[in-house]
Amino acid sequence: MPDEQSTSKRFRFLLRIPVPWVYVLVYLAGVAVEYATRPHSFAKTVPWLSIAGAVVFAVGVAMAAWGWVTFRKARTTTVPGEVSSQLVTWGPYRFTRNPMYVGLVVAYLGEALILRQIWPIFLLPLVVVYVNWVVIPVEERKLTEVFSGEYKRYQARTRRWL
Repeated sequence: MPDEQSTSKRFRFLLRIPVPWVYVLVYLAGVAVEYATRPHSFAKTVPWLSIAGAVVFAVGVAMAAWGWVTFRKARTTTVPGEVSSQLVTWGPYRFTRNPMYVGLVVAYLGEALILRQIWPIFLLPLVVVYVNWVVIPVEERKLTEVFSGEYKRYQARTRRWL
């Protein structure tokens, strides 16, 4: 496994793309592959899949929004790599250190179910790998610099994802 610090330095230019847009762009790439290959799958015939997808999508949006609103109330940044004014450990941050990213993953899956698309799901691991090994390490280094021991204790008691 590559060193997180060297990997994040190598891909730092990618941090100029807002993380939600990374999810959107990869999803759209999956849609393009979906239309180019025109897969015939059982997903097209399952009647309740869109309803399940809508529920999954709503849960993901709610989770991401809860994380975002919590940051806004704390008056701290949501931009990876920027210095946070406060360490947020309440609200959804009690359960995961990255509720916005978790919510985006869940919403992404819900969207794929609603639209009955397979290829975006196959491409989702690319987004998760990018966020996990490029974006989050940059954020964690900044938080460690600013909040030191307090952040280390938070890391020890709260998982990165779920």
